[in-house]
Amino acid sequence: MSVATLCRFNQEAYSRLAAFETWVKQQLTGGPLLHVDETGINVNGKRRWYHVACTERLTWLAPHDKRGTQAMAAIGIVPNFTGVLCHDHWKPYYTYKDCQHSLCNAHHLRELERAAEQDSQRWAGQLKDLLLELNQAVNNAGGRLSAWRAIAWRLLYRDVWVAAELECPPPEIRPPDGKRGRPKRSKARNLLERLRTFESDVLRFMSDTPVPFTNNPGESDLRMTKVQQKISGCFRSNDGAETFCRVRSYLATCRKNGVPASEALALLFRNDWPAFMLESGILGCGAAE
Repeated sequence: MSVATLCRFNQEAYSRLAAFETWVKQQLTGGPLLHVDETGINVNGKRRWYHVACTERLTWLAPHDKRGTQAMAAIGIVPNFTGVLCHDHWKPYYTYKDCQHSLCNAHHLRELERAAEQDSQRWAGQLKDLLLELNQAVNNAGGRLSAWRAIAWRLLYRDVWVAAELECPPPEIRPPDGKRGRPKRSKARNLLERLRTFESDVLRFMSDTPVPFTNNPGESDLRMTKVQQKISGCFRSNDGAETFCRVRSYLATCRKNGVPASEALALLFRNDWPAFMLESGILGCGAAE
């Protein structure tokens, strides 16, 4: 098949999946848990951002010129979400107050390991071990700790700060020398303060059953774009990026629900939808055309 033929297939698939976009956004917005993440992409030599909103069974991907709230508003999922939003502490996510937040502990483990190895922070190694042990305890308990066990673990978490404050104190307040701004903090100190300030979001996984330890589903759904960028180098146009994202979202969602890509595409070009979509009310969003 020629390149032009493949392009026409992509364009037709994009058009037929307009109803899927409406359906999947409704499903993601109304769910109890949402994983979100973003990564940079190259579109015809320009920096753009690739956003994902997903669950264990659903995926939506979208490119945008911006990384923050302007992109999230345009995509239209996060601003309308009221469940638990799982992310890596990208600050714009915290502008949304109608949802609860859960932070990715895989990121925390990497940062704690760096602080322990490169900055010789013993408290960081202790907290890393504590989080790993806590995750195992949650898994052994079936995904949620009892109230009294959660309190006990929370106290252990807080005990780390006693040694941490001595080992990694805040910088001294500068004398009035005309300079503005707060004194510069080390990476280890910033990490310590963040983990303490957002304790509830760091530990939400131990008492809220749907909340996982990490944001790995979001990162996993971004991986295919990294493969595309590695092979192709970039998207040649904004339309190409939009087409890739919508089609990839559909195929990723079908794969999560046990529908192979070949079957998913065959159904699409026969003006039909997979059974899991029909059961969830895709007919209310229109049919493939």
